[in-house]
Amino acid sequence: MRALVVDRAKPGGVALVADYRDPAPGPGEVLVRVDLAGICSTDLEIVRGYMGFTGVLGHEFVGTVVRGSDTLKGQRIVAEINCVGPGSEARDADARKHARDRTVLGIADRDGAFAEYLVVPTENCHVVPNEVNDRRAVFAEPLAAACQVVKDHPVTPGTRVAVLGTGRLGILCAQVLAARGCRLSVIGRNAGTLALCRRIGLPTRDVANVESNAEYDLVVECTGSPDGLRSALQLVRPRGTIVLKSTYTRAPDVDFSPIVIHEIVVAGSRCGPFPEALRLLREERVRVDEMISGVFPLAKGAEAFAAARDPQNLKILLEPGAP
Repeated sequence: MRALVVDRAKPGGVALVADYRDPAPGPGEVLVRVDLAGICSTDLEIVRGYMGFTGVLGHEFVGTVVRGSDTLKGQRIVAEINCVGPGSEARDADARKHARDRTVLGIADRDGAFAEYLVVPTENCHVVPNEVNDRRAVFAEPLAAACQVVKDHPVTPGTRVAVLGTGRLGILCAQVLAARGCRLSVIGRNAGTLALCRRIGLPTRDVANVESNAEYDLVVECTGSPDGLRSALQLVRPRGTIVLKSTYTRAPDVDFSPIVIHEIVVAGSRCGPFPEALRLLREERVRVDEMISGVFPLAKGAEAFAAARDPQNLKILLEPGAP
């Protein structure tokens, strides 16, 4: 099969392999034909060296089950990315996120979705509602990650919340938070993505016009930059909370003293609830169509990664079945 693999010596950090080994499902696994996949910031960091991963990239996808489960065969599915074997004690999604024996789709010790086929555990699969087309379904994984923010940190109409960064994940987090009715500000510096936020009804502020006056109860850091934590510390109030969503190869250069002095909670946040994400997509509570900037075949993987790095673009998709 054709697959897009990490090759840091090549332009874009990826290479197309025309005869990559065909995956075969083991016990408790299904074989999935990948219909559409999305490039995210983690993928861009992996080709720069994040996690030291080698193999097939990609963890945001929608596909069709072709083998391994009579119940799921022929069904369109999306899948959680943290995988454990049948003998693992980690059986629910939260436990799988941190299981010592886990592999992570396209990130750690497991081939991902930038290929014609992939294998995932049956228990990781979620059937896509008929009302959700492929282009929207491919957002299920990052939208689930956005939903995790409010699962871990409930907000009320009076909660002052800032989403820092108007990229792919920032816009999804902002829409999930906006649905909770909090006092939201979406802060960024990219004129194009700020304009998109306004078109879909999100309240925005240009970072150049934001005073560092520590006014927010909750700051969700989605900049994708090591400098994001420093900015978040300038925005959060004493005893407030910063939720970190960014992954990057370079360590942040941050003075941690304010965290102690102002008793700030800094929380990491990763994967989230797929059923909630699929519900929001089915009910059209979150808008994603406007975020799609281009669709590429696997053969143009280097061009696709270059487009994904362009700050004028948001979500770049890969269509493995395209010639």
